[in-house]
Amino acid sequence: MMPLLLEQPWLTAVLALSLVTVLAIGLWSGGRTRTAKDFFVAGRSVGLWVIAMATMTAAFSGFVFLGGPGLTYRIGVASLFIIVPVGFTSGLLCWILAKRLMLLADLEEVFTIPDALSCRFNSRLTTALGSLAILVGTIGYLGAQLLALGILFESLLGTRHLFGEWSLLVSMSIGLVILLFYSVIGGMVAGVYTDLVQGAVMLVGSLLVFGQTLRVGGGIQGMASSIMASDGMAGFFEPFGRVPFSVALGFFFVFGVGVLGQPQMIHKFLMLKRVDQLKWMPLVLGGSQAVCLLIWVGIGLVVPALVAAGRMAPLENPDGATLQFLLGFVPEALAGVVIAAALAAIMSTADSFLNIGAAVLVRDVPRLLGRPVRRQLAAGRVATVILALFAASLALGYGDLIALLGTFAFGTLAAALAPALAVGMSWSRVGPMAASASIATGLVVNLGLEIWTRVQTVPEGASGALHGFAIPSAVALAASFSVLGLVTWWGEERAEALPDAVREIVEG
Repeated sequence: MMPLLLEQPWLTAVLALSLVTVLAIGLWSGGRTRTAKDFFVAGRSVGLWVIAMATMTAAFSGFVFLGGPGLTYRIGVASLFIIVPVGFTSGLLCWILAKRLMLLADLEEVFTIPDALSCRFNSRLTTALGSLAILVGTIGYLGAQLLALGILFESLLGTRHLFGEWSLLVSMSIGLVILLFYSVIGGMVAGVYTDLVQGAVMLVGSLLVFGQTLRVGGGIQGMASSIMASDGMAGFFEPFGRVPFSVALGFFFVFGVGVLGQPQMIHKFLMLKRVDQLKWMPLVLGGSQAVCLLIWVGIGLVVPALVAAGRMAPLENPDGATLQFLLGFVPEALAGVVIAAALAAIMSTADSFLNIGAAVLVRDVPRLLGRPVRRQLAAGRVATVILALFAASLALGYGDLIALLGTFAFGTLAAALAPALAVGMSWSRVGPMAASASIATGLVVNLGLEIWTRVQTVPEGASGALHGFAIPSAVALAASFSVLGLVTWWGEERAEALPDAVREIVEG
């Protein structure tokens, strides 16, 4: 049985200190959050290192710390196709999108991605579709964070013994209350400054835990030998793991190119003080991401090896892989540091999505309807609570791994937004018709295929998304790019003229 939180005083102390720190930052941030600009883009006054850490934790958090090792336990090395693109995605973000978005923000009031779409395409339809896509993806990704938060508290507090089948609901409720206190008060200011502190802890913790996985598992060779000798781990080291090759390649495509449609990452660039700060961003961001992914690789290998060697019981829920290893094979203080970092990262990422979704509800949608909200700060805090409750409901009803819910949300945003942003912000010939068609195609195809795969009959305990011909978001992303190109080519003469200032930014 996994040790309970109260049986490990050092772990308890570290986690308590982490929660106090997070709540203190929330209170401090509340004093600095006086306007909608502060709440949504941290006043556009944040430096390079803070934004790099905030972007890294927004991309990773529960998805990497809990979801990644769990997905590796289920499907083998195919999960690594999700993280291999980290070698070039930070460069793509900075070179293709970041500079242009920051220059647009200097030109007009751009607090959100729909603001940027409106500035670039001057189309209510394009902006509305972009807002809808962000809202759907935000609720999905937020649901993944809340699910991770619930699983974390469930394991640490031992609620399963007290509440039985209601355990996850109770645990998520506890996490949700803490998250809402932190998010409603501090907004984006709280998120980015928590990220700075906890991002540094994540880096150190990932290195130390990776070293511990090598020690416990007998090195890479020892772990590989144990896994390959076990009949229960058959196919783990096949080139595409335990899934069809199209699924593995779909992971690479979606997480390699689809990063250009992730508002939780792109939005951070709107907070930078100066454009020239982007010079070192790919190195700082990419380097920090690579270090943090060691925890995905290390725990993703050592847990199957321990199960194969009979040193750990087979996991009922793969999402418990990280916690099982940390609480059973890692020194108590180090486990506390890593779990505390993961907890803070989950909360700050959830805060980012709450902030982005609230901006859509109280800023973007009302402006599209011609009824802008005057008290956006107060309305944003109310919208934060509403979004959190919807996302928690989705997480409880989805019934699958954290990583799969996160993949669905990431894929939704990628398919809907990546082509319009990546190509549209760099090619002046792309008009509002092409952008709107692309966003609508990506959103409809991804949601349609996701629903279809989940209602299909699949092997017991498996996910349709992993046993079909491809992951839905890969098909949707390809369709979205194709539609953008075709409509741009067909409607070349119909593209509306861009204002000179916007054209200069797009073609610059």
